[in-house]
Amino acid sequence: MKTPEERLQSLGYVLPQASKPAAKYTNFVVVNGLLFLSGKGPSKAPQGKLGSDYTTEEGYNFAMQTGLEVLAVLREELGSLDKIKRVFKVQGFVNATPDFQEHHKVLDGFSDLMFNIFMDNGVHARSVLGAVSLRDNLPIIVDSIFEIHE
Repeated sequence: MKTPEERLQSLGYVLPQASKPAAKYTNFVVVNGLLFLSGKGPSKAPQGKLGSDYTTEEGYNFAMQTGLEVLAVLREELGSLDKIKRVFKVQGFVNATPDFQEHHKVLDGFSDLMFNIFMDNGVHARSVLGAVSLRDNLPIIVDSIFEIHE
């Protein structure tokens, strides 16, 4: 059975350079075996709203890019994705028009990536919310919690 690092490579995913905090906070905090990762957006920093500037499919791809950003931060901080025991909780914030109703389909881009890399341990609890605006007018920001091997 392949490790998360081996699956990442065999699936051809390329991680971006891990982002650094943009203000006075840290990328993550670990408490009792849980790693709480600060909110992340797509690494190429697209701007706009789902429902007017972007389609659901484009939002799905932004969510997947956000997942790659999260994995890049995890790898940089932990040294290897193999130190992740499971994806615990995901919360997505989708910058969307008031009539947009496919927030869940957008966040599937993140969830599908986590499953592809961590398999059954990538299945997680989650919630998704529509937002009137997000920092830097990003289309999506994802908050996540991971269980790590201690």
